[in-house]
Amino acid sequence: MSVGVGRLHVIAGCMSSGKTGELIRLLSRHAVTGDSIVVFKHAVDSRDGTKARSRLGTEMEAVVVNGPEEIDPAGCHVVAIEEAQFFGEGLTPVVQRLLGNGHLVYLTGLNQDFRGEPFGVMPTLMSLADELSLLTAICQKCHGVATRTQRLIDGAPAHWDSPQIMVGGAEYYEARCADCHRVPGRPQNGD
Repeated sequence: MSVGVGRLHVIAGCMSSGKTGELIRLLSRHAVTGDSIVVFKHAVDSRDGTKARSRLGTEMEAVVVNGPEEIDPAGCHVVAIEEAQFFGEGLTPVVQRLLGNGHLVYLTGLNQDFRGEPFGVMPTLMSLADELSLLTAICQKCHGVATRTQRLIDGAPAHWDSPQIMVGGAEYYEARCADCHRVPGRPQNGD
C-alpha cells in the first residue's frame, strides 16, 4: 500500500448504539489482511481494563493512555481511538498528524453528552471525517429510535448541573429517544 494522506472514520452515537462493536468489526477486516493495528483508550475509562469491549462481548486489546500526547502508533498503520470525547481538544492535532502520516484512523465517541449537547472534541472530529457512521439504539423507555444518552442518578434523570463526565455503564446510562430524554434544570425550558 502506498503511503499518502490517511483517512478518518468516526463512529459516533449514543450509549448502547454499538460503537465499539462496529469498531471491532471494522478493525477485524484489517486484521484479516495483515494490517498492523493499535487501539488506544483514555485512562479515565477504567471499564474493562486494557480491553476495548462491546456490550455483546467482542473485544480487542487496547493501550491505555492519559491524554492525546501519549498516542503513538509505534509502526502500526491502522490507529483506533476509543471514547474520543474523553481526550479533549488536544486530540484534534494528534489525529491530523496521524492522517498527514498516512494512517487509517478510526475513532468512536458519544456525539452528545447526557444533556443532549455536543460532547467535547467530537463535533470537530466528525467534521474532519472522511467517513461518518452515526449509530442509533433502541429507546429503553418507548422502544423508539434512541439518539440520546440518559444519565440516571439513583434511578432518576441527572440534573443539568451534574458533571459532564461520569464513567459508567448500564447502571448510570440508558439510550433514549428525544421524546423520552429528560434533563431537569435545563436552562432553556426550566424542566
